[in-house]
Amino acid sequence: MTQPDTQPGLFPSKNIDGPDQFGHASIEKHDAREILTRASGFMSEYDFTLNPYSGCGFGCSYCYAAFFSTTKEERDSWGEWVKVKQNAINLLARRKSGTLDDKLIYMSTVTDPYQPIDRKVELTRGLLEVIVERRHKVKLVVQTRSPDVTRDIDLYKQIVDNGGRVQINMTITTDDEEVRKTFEPYCPSNSARLKAISKIQRAGIQSCITMTPLLWVEDPELFAQELLSTGIKSFIAQPFHFKRGKFIANTRQDAVKLMIEKLNCHPDEFLEQYMDHYQHVFQILSKQLPNLGEGKDGFKPPF
Repeated sequence: MTQPDTQPGLFPSKNIDGPDQFGHASIEKHDAREILTRASGFMSEYDFTLNPYSGCGFGCSYCYAAFFSTTKEERDSWGEWVKVKQNAINLLARRKSGTLDDKLIYMSTVTDPYQPIDRKVELTRGLLEVIVERRHKVKLVVQTRSPDVTRDIDLYKQIVDNGGRVQINMTITTDDEEVRKTFEPYCPSNSARLKAISKIQRAGIQSCITMTPLLWVEDPELFAQELLSTGIKSFIAQPFHFKRGKFIANTRQDAVKLMIEKLNCHPDEFLEQYMDHYQHVFQILSKQLPNLGEGKDGFKPPF
């Protein structure tokens, strides 16, 4: 990568010009005011969050991030649009070497840095290249549900070689493909994700599997064995709070209906039965998985 141009509005070394549509999602480009945002709330123990995109082409039906959209139309069409922060690399490149040393950065909180459009524009890779070039000794946690994260193994290793720290979190919410396809219709399969995080682990990069939220699990014992087969030693789980949870547009009814069918319970008993199921699965997982954290405590900085 060549030295980033620090003139505002440029997108050095990356193809930001197209497309306007990628798969099912419409693509827009805009300039962000900043690329690093002071962390707060659930991630308050971190220094910054880093979100290369607004919106997310994965469009998981339960995603809370949709409710940070600026309009009702955007909330209701979550998953069908993505805004690319075209000046993101430029903004990060303005940070001088050493200014981010030992800073805890979480990428990402309200989008997926490896959603489908990133295959085209490679914005996430460009940001990692800046961190490597500037030799920032950051402490970086990357949250994704995409096998595409393996593309940047070389850069993650360079960040560590330069004195930084990296952990890759891979999200797996269920062992049931029917549930996955209903809640995460545009996401890669569980098997592809497990294969990818195993590759990350074998490359010597610190890794974690996050079951957040943990939905229906058909076979907890087998699920635990599948997770362990990746070689991962760190796990996080948390329940989905259906009562106060947020669903995209009109997906709540269908999502709850499917969960009721899986739990084989009366609708009036759904919330109680789901939490009973979660606790049952969590107890089994906690006996088999090393270092299983839960909720906000599980998401504390790992280094």
